[in-house]
Amino acid sequence: MRVLETIMGTIAESIRVGHAHPTTVLNTLIEAENAGGLGTVRRIERQLSMSAPALAARAHPHSGLAQAWLNATRAYLIAQAELKRVA
Repeated sequence: MRVLETIMGTIAESIRVGHAHPTTVLNTLIEAENAGGLGTVRRIERQLSMSAPALAARAHPHSGLAQAWLNATRAYLIAQAELKRVA
């Protein structure tokens, strides 16, 4: 659970400052998978799926970045599922 807290802290900080480099996003998701498996990435997706709309509803200035993190997390999960299907 500590890994999830650390990674969600990284995501929250990037949303707070309004910037996340694509390499940082990918590395963060890889780190999450390495540390806790795809279950951890799914938990991140679940958390973002609740927080991104909440930020948008509050007109947070970086709610678009939260949505981008959510989209990237979903794309990562799809890509990993496709890799397992092909292998």
